[in-house]
Amino acid sequence: MKQFAPLAVVLALAAQPVVAQDKSEGFNLMEEGARLFFKGIMQEMEPALKELEGMAQDMQPALEDFARNMGPALKDLLAEVEDWSVYEAPEMLPNGDIILRRKQPKTPETPENPDEIEL
Repeated sequence: MKQFAPLAVVLALAAQPVVAQDKSEGFNLMEEGARLFFKGIMQEMEPALKELEGMAQDMQPALEDFARNMGPALKDLLAEVEDWSVYEAPEMLPNGDIILRRKQPKTPETPENPDEIEL
């Protein structure tokens, strides 16, 4: 009996009348389907988005305080570093220190003329 179930489904689908649709009607149906799909997603996501909005409002004073206190230090740090791509990701040591390691150690610059030494 289980063998005949897929055959019955195929026959039922094949027996349905085939209706020709012009391209614009098909596009409109696809457009409507996509609109309904995204509407459903937005309805599902609405509670999570409202919760996220509430969290953002709660965090706003702390972020403003962080920017006010750390802004000048971060600005100085950004001015010091020329190219961030030569550094590994920041690493926190067990004692709480944060270090930035170079991907390849910087080689000391050698003068063009070794006889000349700038003092």
